[in-house]
Formats: sequence, structure tokens, C-alpha cells
Amino acid sequence: MRITLAEEIVLLSLDDDSGETRRRQAAGWAAAAAILLELVMAERVSVADKYLELHDTTSTGDALLDGRIRLMETWLRGRAKRRVTDWLTRDQTKAVGAVLERLVERGLVTVEEHKVLGMFPQKRYPETDGAAERALRERLRAVVIDGAEPDEPTAGLIALIHSTGLHRLAFPDRRRAEVAPRTAEIAAGEWAAESVRAAIRDVQAAMVAVTAVTVATTFTA
Repeated sequence: MRITLAEEIVLLSLDDDSGETRRRQAAGWAAAAAILLELVMAERVSVADKYLELHDTTSTGDALLDGRIRLMETWLRGRAKRRVTDWLTRDQTKAVGAVLERLVERGLVTVEEHKVLGMFPQKRYPETDGAAERALRERLRAVVIDGAEPDEPTAGLIALIHSTGLHRLAFPDRRRAEVAPRTAEIAAGEWAAESVRAAIRDVQAAMVAVTAVTVATTFTA
């Protein structure tokens, strides 16, 4: 089975030398949004008019996605729908950790524990051989730099990279100005069914709204 969009986001964020997650907060938003988008594409969830609805709780065959379905079911508390911003705010602090656990299970990364200042435990996640990340970066480069047409998952990943400003993680040898026009074009393009494209537009809008509130709260606190 291919790795999920959220797993791809986290692989891009892992530092090759230290195994630590770079841009942790932005990666958290992107991973949470990626899991949600995967569930939309799997027709388990819909996102429309700022609301999330869970339509199907049957297994997707992927442990990470199925775990999120169960969490959503509990979170909804019997309601038909709740705001996307509420789900993303809840999940963005947990998504990276859940994805890292899944990458360890898949054998794509290993976990190393050490202590900061000899006291505080901390985990690092170096990749096992880097093959999955290399293939991912080659796929992104083919679409964004070389102009190839993306498939639906790749376009969805690029749209998430664009909306969360993770261009430098995906394209470390390029300035953002060099790749942003193409990622913006893909994010706005006809790369998927309208229901999926509408969902990612609403997810992007939700992330912008939550980020604006967070910044405003920070400056007024």
C-alpha cells in the first residue's frame, strides 16, 4: 500500500541528520489536513460550507486513517456535523505523533530515545534508508519543476504544501518564489473531482481562519 499524504508530509519534514521534525507546527497543520483529505478521497468524510460530516465508518484498510475515523466518531458525539476548524485545531497537535508511530510500524523510520541535558527524554526518528523520501521528492520535482501532470494524490499533497507554506521543506534547493507559482497553479487546478477540490478549498480556508485567530490571540495576550 502506498504511503498516505500525511506520511509524505512528515517524511518531508524530518531532518535527515537529526531525525527531528522541522517546522513542527506547520507540519502539524499539514498532516491533520492531509489525513482529512485522504478520508474525503476515500469517501468516508465530506467537507462543505465549513463543516465536516462523517458518512462511512467502515475500514479503509489503513490503520492511520481508520484510527482517525474512530476519533472523529467520538468527537462528533452523535452530531451530524461539526466545524472543520474545530477538528483541525484538535488534531494538529496530535497528527505528527500519530504519523510518526505509523512510519515506525511500516519500517520507514526508526525511533531513537535520548535525554536533553541528561534529564528530559526526547525521541528522534531517522529514516531507515531514505528510499521512500527520495521517490517522493522525485515525484514532486517532476510535477513542480519539470511540469509533469500530477495524479490526484500528488496534486493534493502539493496543494497542502502550498497552503501551509512548506515549500522549502519540499524543495530545499529552490527559493519559494521559484516554486510557489506552480504549486499555486496546481492547488487551483482541475486535478480531482469537484467534491475533493471543494474539500481542500474549505480545509485551506479553515487553516487560514485558525491561524489568524491564533496570531491575534498571541498579540493580545
